[in-house]
Amino acid sequence: MSGPACVVFDPTLTDYDFGPDHPMSPIRVDLTVLLARELGVLQPAGGGPGLVTVAAPMASDELVATVHDPAFMDAVRLVGKDPYRVIEERGLGTADNPTFEGMHEASAHVVGATVEAARRVWTGEVLHAANISGGLHHAMPGRASGFCVYNDVAVGIRWLLDHGAERVAYVDVDVHHGDGVEKVFYDDPRVLTISLHETGQMLFPGTGFPSDTGGPGAEGSAVNVALPPGTSDAGWLRAFHAVVPPLVREFAPDVLVTQQGCDSHIEDPLAHLMLTVDGQRAAYLALHDLAHEVCAGKWLVTGGGGYAVVDVVPRSWTHLLAIVGGAPLDPATETPEGWREHVQTLLGRTGPFRMTDGRTPAYRDWSAGYDPSVWLDRAIHATREATFPLNGLDHQP
Repeated sequence: MSGPACVVFDPTLTDYDFGPDHPMSPIRVDLTVLLARELGVLQPAGGGPGLVTVAAPMASDELVATVHDPAFMDAVRLVGKDPYRVIEERGLGTADNPTFEGMHEASAHVVGATVEAARRVWTGEVLHAANISGGLHHAMPGRASGFCVYNDVAVGIRWLLDHGAERVAYVDVDVHHGDGVEKVFYDDPRVLTISLHETGQMLFPGTGFPSDTGGPGAEGSAVNVALPPGTSDAGWLRAFHAVVPPLVREFAPDVLVTQQGCDSHIEDPLAHLMLTVDGQRAAYLALHDLAHEVCAGKWLVTGGGGYAVVDVVPRSWTHLLAIVGGAPLDPATETPEGWREHVQTLLGRTGPFRMTDGRTPAYRDWSAGYDPSVWLDRAIHATREATFPLNGLDHQP
């Protein structure tokens, strides 16, 4: 089941660029779009089958300011005109967030793309819309953090609330805790935030524990699954299905917003989970089906982290775009020769030959019970125990 869908993309979105030595290279977005285009996932310029590409507008200052402090925005403009300037208290000019020319404009453009995707979903122009350049979930109202300057996801959710949405569910599958989005809506019972991430005991930003469940009047609206390092497809999917669908069904949102960082992959250089492209694809399919089950298919999709820029990100997000477009790719599909030649010419590397890592994801359902001697099961149980009762659910298997 699917319906009308689009991807919001403009090549200038890759102006959000921290420089050639930074892990979050915009090349990952370029390679994704090229791979998706060559595999027929994206509609050709002259029309035909495939996911429609629509232009990405620039967000106005007023729109960005629905989440971000004007003084912070002024600081971003300042460093964008003087890229050698450091404003450390605002997170600008740090190793994570080096300054670059036009920083405000590039960051506002990403916000505009996500809000345009939100607008198209909310008005019914499409059922699903994606902005793979977005998902900048660490940015705080007054501070850049973790490669994220403006929090496009939070602005998109705020736009939905301001335009009539009564409940929004946000599911974040990035390997890092979605701390910025959670922070913005921590006291807002209209937004359910669920983050599945490697435990903050081991990984940036060091937050996102089961006991973090929402502020006064919004208890149970923040949900955190802190996964042990080494969690692979089977364990990750076990955790996802034990937590996400029951809570989202009970919350009954008007729209589902997801952050699809693919840095949970075993080859990602910045983290320690062990998913495959096949496991990530299974998560995308589950989220697609959940959107149709609980909110009539209204699904806003963003990108996020992902730093294996050749071997993982293009394949994972091409699968994501294919699912958004209602035509999932066979995992056994070969990558186009032209795409591999482009990778070789551009980077001197051999790109992957197939859209699969050769795994068939499977997991043990939580209803069979849990083993308290296993770290993963203890983590899942802790999240369910902390949040399910607050949402009117039984946390026992």
